[in-house]
Amino acid sequence: MEGQGESGVSARGAKTYAFACAIIASIISILMGYDTGVMSGAMLFMKEDLNIQDEQVEVLAGIMNICALVGSLTAGRLSDWIGRRYTIVVASIIFFVGAVLMGLGLNYGMLFSGRCIAGVGVGYALMVAPVYSAEISSPSSRGFLTSLPEICISAGILLGYVSNYFLRHLPLKYGWRLMLGVAAVPSVMLAVGILAMPESPRWLVMQGRLRDAREVLLRVSNTKEEAELRLREIKAAAGVDESCTDDVVEPVATHRGEGVWKELLLRPTPAVRRILIAALGIHFFEHATGIEAVVLYTPRIFKKAGISSRSKLLFVTMGMGVTKTAFILVATFLLDKVGRRPLLLTSVAGMILSLSSLGIGLTMADHSQQTLPWALGLCIASLLLFVAFFSVGLAPVTWVYSSEIFPLRLRAQGASMGVAVNRLMNGTVSMTFISLYKAITIGGAFFLFAGIAVLAWIFFFFCCPETKGCPWRGSRRSSARDAMEAQWPRSRELPWRM
Repeated sequence: MEGQGESGVSARGAKTYAFACAIIASIISILMGYDTGVMSGAMLFMKEDLNIQDEQVEVLAGIMNICALVGSLTAGRLSDWIGRRYTIVVASIIFFVGAVLMGLGLNYGMLFSGRCIAGVGVGYALMVAPVYSAEISSPSSRGFLTSLPEICISAGILLGYVSNYFLRHLPLKYGWRLMLGVAAVPSVMLAVGILAMPESPRWLVMQGRLRDAREVLLRVSNTKEEAELRLREIKAAAGVDESCTDDVVEPVATHRGEGVWKELLLRPTPAVRRILIAALGIHFFEHATGIEAVVLYTPRIFKKAGISSRSKLLFVTMGMGVTKTAFILVATFLLDKVGRRPLLLTSVAGMILSLSSLGIGLTMADHSQQTLPWALGLCIASLLLFVAFFSVGLAPVTWVYSSEIFPLRLRAQGASMGVAVNRLMNGTVSMTFISLYKAITIGGAFFLFAGIAVLAWIFFFFCCPETKGCPWRGSRRSSARDAMEAQWPRSRELPWRM
């Protein structure tokens, strides 16, 4: 039948199978998002129960992301060693241990330890899930499937907000502990379920397992011809003869991380240097523009705007989570149609306007002795718009772009460096936001984020070319290559051909 490969899998079936693989791999991102979202409300209760100060709350909010640096910097080498699939299993186990400790939360020290351990698992998850999704998908659907981790993070954040709202009436001693500890259950399910998934075909080729890689590609590609083309491209990128038909070969060179750090940091070629700048820059600006302050501290922001009821604070926060998830879903359908660059530039432009209006609203509310309905309305509308613009562009494009821009031999370590920068900025914003708004006012904090967003737009305009539909390596000149050279004229050899 037309559209079927040698394996008998139809084009529709191949897309469904690739989607299923990517969504299972991205469940770990739901856990990460849940832990972030639930913390925004749980902080209100644990502060009262444990009698801790704002400075300690800041540390709890951000320490998970700082500890994620450990996971992200080691995940690349581990995934090259044991494979993408088993790295997700390791991440699930680590996250399970952290969730159990947070759920017990007998004292501040135990809670702190649980956040640290869970953070290491988060670092693994954030690096390996987008890489696995990118490597299992074809160029035509790569943007959609690679953005799944970001969708799952948003869905997890929303689930955390919902958990805050519906568990708020439980006794103080048990409510916030249940909010945090329930994440241990799906982490066990993920660790078991991931074993039913195939390994990344790119990792299999790196190990010389050509037959296994071909079988996986036949299941996730639309046609047999597409599977064979992808296999040839992967073999060439891994240093294996494209015409080789053996089932198992010895790789031409070892690809378990040796020498990659030197090539990335000590002796990068001009093309690699530009790739690294673009990848690290987009991760830096994703959080430097203030999204984590909004996600973690929404109840505090709305309280400053004039909402005093705890139930109303949690309800409005839940609405923000719905907005974030909805616009992430919209973005997934636009990535492979509109492209990465237009979404990115439009998204950041909208963020600049909404952050500025949020700063105005919060400044007016902060300087008034009574609630200003118009200022409260402006703050709510601006915050929702900020989240919407962020979610429709910068949020998904960051992970898609950074996972597809690196050539095969540098991808795992390059992606782990991006995640490290991402977590560092996330943790920095999380651990300093309360101190920041106390120093320069809460309105001033968002004016600062708006200024950083202006710098982000300039950086993306000059340093981030379009990558929509571009293969990682092609043997012939294509219109995609022509378009890339027009946008990135200094790069005589594009990164995907390295």
